[in-house]
Amino acid sequence: MEQLLKKLEGDKWIWAIVAALSLLSLLAVYSSTGTLAYKYQSGNAEYYLLKHTMLLMFGLFLMYVAHLMPYRWYARIAQIALYASIPLLAYTLIFGSDINDAKRWITLPLINLSFQTSDLAKLALLMFLARTLTVKQQNIKDFGSAFVPVILPVFVVCALIMPANLSTAAVLFTTCIIVMFIGRVSWKHIIGLIVLSVVSGALFVALLFALPKEMLNETGRMGTWRTRIESFTDSSQELSYQAQQSKIAISKGGFIGQGPGKSMQRNFLPHPYSDFIYAIIIEEYGLIGGAFVLFLYLAFLYRCIRIVAKSPKAFGAFLAVGLGLSLVFQAIIHMAVSVNLLPVTGLTLPFVSMGGTSMFFTSIAVGIILSVSRSVDQETAADINPEEAEDKPTKTVGKLATA
Repeated sequence: MEQLLKKLEGDKWIWAIVAALSLLSLLAVYSSTGTLAYKYQSGNAEYYLLKHTMLLMFGLFLMYVAHLMPYRWYARIAQIALYASIPLLAYTLIFGSDINDAKRWITLPLINLSFQTSDLAKLALLMFLARTLTVKQQNIKDFGSAFVPVILPVFVVCALIMPANLSTAAVLFTTCIIVMFIGRVSWKHIIGLIVLSVVSGALFVALLFALPKEMLNETGRMGTWRTRIESFTDSSQELSYQAQQSKIAISKGGFIGQGPGKSMQRNFLPHPYSDFIYAIIIEEYGLIGGAFVLFLYLAFLYRCIRIVAKSPKAFGAFLAVGLGLSLVFQAIIHMAVSVNLLPVTGLTLPFVSMGGTSMFFTSIAVGIILSVSRSVDQETAADINPEEAEDKPTKTVGKLATA
């Protein structure tokens, strides 16, 4: 065990949080896939447990590899990943698999694996944003030479994600605004961007309610968005089916829960193993279990902020805060939806919900954060004992290393 811990470099608390979420994920997925197993695997729930375990283990392997790479390498990787993700998003909108009136997935040939392109785009955009903010620090207050190159890829990626996955686009856009604020982008530009976003959002919602419902239903997602907003805001209407079943699960959980594997609402909730896994956790582990999960994500965010505070390089700080905020925002919105504080979305609970590509890219994101933490630890050691510390600068992103 001691040898294993020595190989896990970077923030040990983040490793511990990942381990706790992984264990909780195995328990929650095994419990919530009972109905799925009955329908498709003749009641063999171990099939989904084994599948999820393999995906989780591969995700942890990706995290380990990502944390070993010097974080400066991700500056060049960000460019390649962003240039690849934009045409992939456009391809998905046109030719992607249509599931629940949303084209979010493409199927990879040969291996027949569904791939959600927005997961790659989120990671690529946040890395690219960190790189651009670092490069533009000398003239970051300028509109044409700094703000436009920073905001343009954000607009393009979010616009391509929005038609099929509005909630993901909103979380990503909000995260980017916060990272730009931390990156010293002019507050005038940020306020203008926020005002533009609020006005555009209000006009969009007004358009949703102005158009006939029959026309919206023909467009796919727009009808779904209107129905979800109506069921959430209009007290005279009944809650959506998902929200009803989720609230029943939470009320059954009480303070200490029904116990592991004793959820009843998993038989009624749509996608209890992904979109509403937090409700299942509360039903089985009660308010105590739900609060513990929230504490883990807040602790993860706190550790990311500690890394940012200690990082002597701008690129590493922007990477850690951008990726950390993105994961925690997604988790909080998932939990808020489960307790009916927000309209129903399709956001999963990072590192807990069952999934393939989402698990992999979440693991890579945490691995990059750990890579920054690992580098900070090495640079701190260099200040204490320069002879024993590693110092391996890379030529490809030398400018970023000194930013």
